[in-house]
Amino acid sequence: MKQKGITWRGRALIGGILGLLAGILWVPYAMYSRECPPLAVLACVGLGGMAGVATQPFADSGRVLLLRSGGHFLITAAWFALLVVELDIAPGWTGVLFWEGLLALFYALIWLGRWVGWYVEVSQLRQLLGLEPGPTPLKWRETLPYLPFVVLLCTLVPLVLRGIERGMGTDLPALTGIVYPFLILPVASLCAGVSLGKRRGICPLFPLACFLCYLPLVLVLYDTTALFHCFMTALPALGGNVLGCFLGRAGKMGG
Repeated sequence: MKQKGITWRGRALIGGILGLLAGILWVPYAMYSRECPPLAVLACVGLGGMAGVATQPFADSGRVLLLRSGGHFLITAAWFALLVVELDIAPGWTGVLFWEGLLALFYALIWLGRWVGWYVEVSQLRQLLGLEPGPTPLKWRETLPYLPFVVLLCTLVPLVLRGIERGMGTDLPALTGIVYPFLILPVASLCAGVSLGKRRGICPLFPLACFLCYLPLVLVLYDTTALFHCFMTALPALGGNVLGCFLGRAGKMGG
């Protein structure tokens, strides 16, 4: 599992250190206490380490890719379950399974965004003579492979979450009112934007696509007062795209 540059162990170490710092600072705040349970901090360290390992490039073999991804998710889910239990944010194992389901959804979105970028790279390597075609106007063709991810994130996911809320009979739509627009949506948009920017440079149609795909759902699930939610996908997508472009150029200069 060695890669050029930082190895997977180095990535895990860096992520674990950041997770330790986050746990020490965030856990007491989340528990409304000055106490800092060791197991909760340990879970943060584990999650940070797994996040660091997740920054590795995808494996070349599809079978190896699936095995690594499956193992990575299982370990991540175990650390996350420990954190949920230690913070006492879930009533019983049904609550833990509920949070694990949200983790699986979030994980699938991030994985799909990275897989799209990996697939684009593989397609590029298969081109004759290894030459890339010239960029299309506003890079619309370069953006097309990411549209299924945008549709999934901005259309299907909020509908599924609203269905879960109605099925549970909750009075407060926490999933579609808090978790999705303020966590899942911006983080997934940012990660997809970074992936696209590293491989294709700045693609201005990508944040626009995020905005337009989410706009109808905002009007259906909320009302006109929630139109600012559209910017919670468009702005992270734009920022991630620009960041990915700079990271891609820095990688080429360093390589």
